[in-house]
Amino acid sequence: MAVEQLDNHRRFLIMKRGKKYQDAAKLVEKTKAYDTEEAVELAKKTAVAKFDETIEAHIRLGVDGRHADQQIRGAVVLPHGTGKTVRVLVFAKGTKLDEDQAAGADFVGGEELIPKIQNEGWFDFDVVVATPDMMGVVGRLGRVLGPKGLMPNPKAGTVTMDVTQAVNDIKAGKIEYRLDKANIVHVPVGKASFTKEQLADNFTALMSAIIKAKPASAKGQYLRSVTIASTMGPGIKINTSKLVG
Repeated sequence: MAVEQLDNHRRFLIMKRGKKYQDAAKLVEKTKAYDTEEAVELAKKTAVAKFDETIEAHIRLGVDGRHADQQIRGAVVLPHGTGKTVRVLVFAKGTKLDEDQAAGADFVGGEELIPKIQNEGWFDFDVVVATPDMMGVVGRLGRVLGPKGLMPNPKAGTVTMDVTQAVNDIKAGKIEYRLDKANIVHVPVGKASFTKEQLADNFTALMSAIIKAKPASAKGQYLRSVTIASTMGPGIKINTSKLVG
């Protein structure tokens, strides 16, 4: 009987959540491509969960990520940040250790952190930064950091001797973007609690960086589709003709 009641409760929760989603989805015209300002306003309206939902951009590009010269990867500082507190781990040695702590890194260390991550499964960080002379050490963590998108990379500015600048940028709202296997970039542009102006500013900064990253070898339409959505909300199509690229 208890199991049956639990199943009924689950069904009720799914139906309840489904009703909220359906009501939110009614606000969005599926066939319409919205201007940026209108789209972010809709994303805020359709964020009906009880928590502060993340607003994400999903950008399908006319490239083939299987080719090395068409892999899109980089970083951009969002003018209003992401709304999330980012925990930064820095791999460094010597005098850089003190510099990194002063810069505001949450965790700083060297080779002694390898077993903690590799064997103990410690991942209490969101971004990893490393000085170039530490990449030989960090490379040993490739199999565990890589799949989680945590491996430091020069293109993203996370392999650098200027760790202070890197940490400051990350704390200020620097995000990394990269192409997935389906040639889509998924990136957060803020929270539902942001103003529509803040979300529009962040989205515009992101799109500017994505457009600048267009490879010379890319053929045809570069911006195939651009959609934004809150964590639990419906997708809202953006009018790509209004975006340069």
